[in-house]
Amino acid sequence: MKFEHTVWSEKYRPQTIDECILPIDLKKSFSKFVALKDVPNMILTGTPGVGKTTIAKALCNELNCDYIMINGSDESGIDVLRNKIKNFASTVSLSGGLKVVIIDEADNLNSQSTQPAMRSFMEEFSNNCRFILTCNYKRKIIEPLISRCTVFEFHIPSNQRVKLAVAMLKRLESILQKEQVEYNEKVLAELIKKFYPDFRKTISEVQRYVIQNGKLDIGILSDFIDVSIEDLITALKNKNFNSMRTWVNENLDKDPNNIVRVVFDSLEKVMEPSSIPHAILILSNYAYKSAFVSDHELNMTAMFIEIMAECVFKG
Repeated sequence: MKFEHTVWSEKYRPQTIDECILPIDLKKSFSKFVALKDVPNMILTGTPGVGKTTIAKALCNELNCDYIMINGSDESGIDVLRNKIKNFASTVSLSGGLKVVIIDEADNLNSQSTQPAMRSFMEEFSNNCRFILTCNYKRKIIEPLISRCTVFEFHIPSNQRVKLAVAMLKRLESILQKEQVEYNEKVLAELIKKFYPDFRKTISEVQRYVIQNGKLDIGILSDFIDVSIEDLITALKNKNFNSMRTWVNENLDKDPNNIVRVVFDSLEKVMEPSSIPHAILILSNYAYKSAFVSDHELNMTAMFIEIMAECVFKG
């Protein structure tokens, strides 16, 4: 029996390069690999939800490769190389073609053991196996690995943003029509604008709301109303821990990334210029951590404690 995905981002994941929503240059490069029936070792880097894993799988599908998926967040230790990857890479493909190891979130692989060991694996199994690494932060991949791979930056040029957003709108409309869901096109457009370029997040939020409400209407936009941070800024400025904790507790239902963005956008207005660079580094660090932590209240409180302690606000 064929397994049917219930998660829309998986159920409707593109199966070919042509189906992927990508900048022109990237699509041309990956299409050329399909034509050549070969791929190099690659690093696909960019923000979450832009299609890195989708491209890796689509390449393997079109080339009819045997492949395995490794999640670098869950399987980051050296034992993954010694067991799972080595056992796969050392055998001949059943289809007679290339074998591919896709390592998702490879920036979470141990940089002291796993990443250095991968250098020799790439060389040892180069005759029949390729490695495709996806990452959000290329700086966390060691240089010897970068030098052994072709790096593709998933950056969307400003002159292609509208075209790709329109393509995503059509894709979402197609999904909703296939799922027989009533929807508002203007609401879809607003959601794409809200999460752009994180297409996976857009699809996930649409599905979440549809499951709860049976249709997609303007109500979904109320879930993403801009966060009011006036009371938060006052608490941080006055180093009032209790007021800050109260604000965090009252805003736990908000998207942590949205909160970070609103605070970031307010820095020039509320903070002394000399403190802004350090505040940005703090926000960036905790925004990254929010993707992995199980307790968002704790993570957000720690972020604001650090800002409170180390940054100076305008009088």
